[in-house]
Amino acid sequence: MGRMSGLRGGPSNGTRVLALHGWLDNAASFVPLLPHLDGLDLVAIDLPGHGRSAHLAPGADYSFAGAVNAVLDVADALGWERFALLGHSMGAGIASLLAAACPQRVERLLAIEALGALADEVDNTVVRMRDAIIATRALQGKSLRVFPDLAQAVRARMSAGHRLGSRLAEPAARLLVERGTAPVEGGFVWSSDPRLTLPTFQRPTEAQVNVLVAGIECPARVIFADPAQPYLPDPLRRERVALLPRGELVVIEGGHHLHMEQPEAVAQAIGDFFIAP
Repeated sequence: MGRMSGLRGGPSNGTRVLALHGWLDNAASFVPLLPHLDGLDLVAIDLPGHGRSAHLAPGADYSFAGAVNAVLDVADALGWERFALLGHSMGAGIASLLAAACPQRVERLLAIEALGALADEVDNTVVRMRDAIIATRALQGKSLRVFPDLAQAVRARMSAGHRLGSRLAEPAARLLVERGTAPVEGGFVWSSDPRLTLPTFQRPTEAQVNVLVAGIECPARVIFADPAQPYLPDPLRRERVALLPRGELVVIEGGHHLHMEQPEAVAQAIGDFFIAP
């Protein structure tokens, strides 16, 4: 899997929590939230290809299954047989898979702005595969954009938030950029693997996602922002949460990165979830 990096905070004897960030974010995603969470030994991971973690080898594919195994590798390296999961967006999707697949290891799941995976219609299977292959071949040989200074990279990261329906505030964007760039001649480039921007080769159906969510046996709390994101409208996300055997839903007014921009409110919604008996 290669080198895995991350950030760690809280008491070493606290409740063990692995934190998984969203797509093209990094471990700094949880820096604003950490001071508001007491009693947790929290390890925020730079997922493969993100932040300061290594890129996958040429020809390898970034998939949720691969990310699940990377998270388990980190837990094994820490000596954690049992642990809780805190995930945001893509990280919440990966955490959902891990919680369903490894009930013997995951004690609790706190998911922010996602539950399960993004689904697709069966009829789109071939078109999605073809688009992914075309995009993969087209990416080869492309040069990275060089930002002359971090300020321009921060502005670019703020603008990218429009894809998710909310512009990321400057302090949050700066945290992600400072950990998510690398110096080069003439300025800075994104440290994330460009292959992360490629279309997903294959997605599950909604029926498969439903079975996955229903298979999460541990206590789960899901925090969503209001308004809902276009890719997961409010009726659908409520339907998914209702499938959790031991789940509950909290909705907070805010944007997609509410855990970074409204950490106090999110921490209040988390409450004693991780340390409750």
